[in-house]
Amino acid sequence: MVTARQEPRLVLISLTCKGDTLTLSAAYTKDLRLPIKTPTINAVHKCRVQGLEIEGRDCGEAAAQWITNFLKTQPYRLVHFEPHMQPRNSHQIEHPFRPTDQIPYSDASPFLILSEASLADLNSRLEKKVKATNFRPNIIISGCGVYAEDSWNELLIGDVELKRVMACSRCILTTVDPDTGVMSRKEPLETLKRTDDHKSGRERPRLPDINHGS
Repeated sequence: MVTARQEPRLVLISLTCKGDTLTLSAAYTKDLRLPIKTPTINAVHKCRVQGLEIEGRDCGEAAAQWITNFLKTQPYRLVHFEPHMQPRNSHQIEHPFRPTDQIPYSDASPFLILSEASLADLNSRLEKKVKATNFRPNIIISGCGVYAEDSWNELLIGDVELKRVMACSRCILTTVDPDTGVMSRKEPLETLKRTDDHKSGRERPRLPDINHGS
């Protein structure tokens, strides 16, 4: 399995879902449209994510060609995780997770949160500002204090309760420019490592991984 840590240009691909069609888009590239339900005649591959094996159904030659042509590095196949397939156990990747917590292709958790206040604080220390998309969160919180999310144990959105599991140490992926797909390998990681250590006692600012409440 490949991620934007190995192929930074993956961040330039956007995905939309409408009706029974999934669309992958990228600049200067014709959109790829795929059925939400992958044909059952397509092969099922064994993939490895974080050292654990997981299945995925092949999305076909057109999808493989689209991804390969866009990345221009080596051949790749696009696979789809189906509901009946066995997910990975998050507990085998990070011990704070419960043995019952499961995930398909994400590193360890399906949700990652970031606050606008924490991002603004980081940007005040950077010469070149970064965006929330550098951190790949799927939930962005406004109206809280700087790094307040570090101490939250639960988050309620409507009638959905999310429980904090762990802080997510930031990796090299944060150095990929979301507008160009180019990895710098330096910022914002270098600044994160030295941000406010004397005030907060934190090793470094990290984002909470959260799971559905039980």
